[in-house]
Amino acid sequence: MSQRCILYVPGKSPKPPAEVHRGLLLRCLVEGVSRHDREIADAISAGEEQFELIAWNYFYYRKHQDITPELRWIDELFRKEKASEEDRREAMTWNRRMVRSLYQIADSFPFLISWLPETMRRNAEETRRYFSNLGGVAWDVREFLKRELREQLKSGNRVLVIGHSLGSIIAYDSFWSLTHQEQLSGKVDFLTLGSPLGLNYVRERLLGANASPDRRYPAMVRNWMNVSATGDLISLDRTFADDFRGMLESGFVRSIDDHCQDLYTWYRNDEGLNVHRSYGYLIHPVVSGLVAEWWKANA
Repeated sequence: MSQRCILYVPGKSPKPPAEVHRGLLLRCLVEGVSRHDREIADAISAGEEQFELIAWNYFYYRKHQDITPELRWIDELFRKEKASEEDRREAMTWNRRMVRSLYQIADSFPFLISWLPETMRRNAEETRRYFSNLGGVAWDVREFLKRELREQLKSGNRVLVIGHSLGSIIAYDSFWSLTHQEQLSGKVDFLTLGSPLGLNYVRERLLGANASPDRRYPAMVRNWMNVSATGDLISLDRTFADDFRGMLESGFVRSIDDHCQDLYTWYRNDEGLNVHRSYGYLIHPVVSGLVAEWWKANA
């Protein structure tokens, strides 16, 4: 009998050991979903096979993150059901808007990346490293997800792939490879969180970007839901329905829905507000609501 399965592809940087990381992500998602539907939240958390972490980060970085300093901040997430006025103001500070503008300029003129401040330059270098594929590292990273997708689709399961940040790029490229290089049949639904897929620099380097129209986009995505928080400096271009219009018009995907209007996350740590953090996205009512709707629709 077919099952529903959620595959989560994390973003860049070292992460905690896989089981610890999976538990924290699942805890945030279940808490968010429980605020919509307790029964669905219980069902998602009931079986290990229903929420799978695509743990590529240790392979890529060869080290784990010490999550201990973050644990109390993850607990703090649960004390609120929406962003406070302070969170909303901080997400839109003058400094954050200035940094966003610098990112957008560099996206149009990549040669300026080397002139960006160190933190911004590091983020850009992470993406460049993936696309450079030195030693086939991008192929190997994609295989973590592709291996799981082959098994899930072979079993006839209904699959939701959640891609956060760089994880959304890994997922998209994996879909393209499975579609056009392996001719794998089957459909999945796609939920992107804080994704840079709308950036010019990224779209020009995706697998299939320079292919003929009939091979330009992956064909295994049924519905694409995109969520971007206000102030997220990684998802500079927050709407995908326009950037991937060709994917819609060619019938490669049934729908692309952007959710970014007046959307504020509230994850904080010792460094202050971090609107891009995965834990903050997963507990947000828009994201957890989309997951709950997907779960019901795929019963």
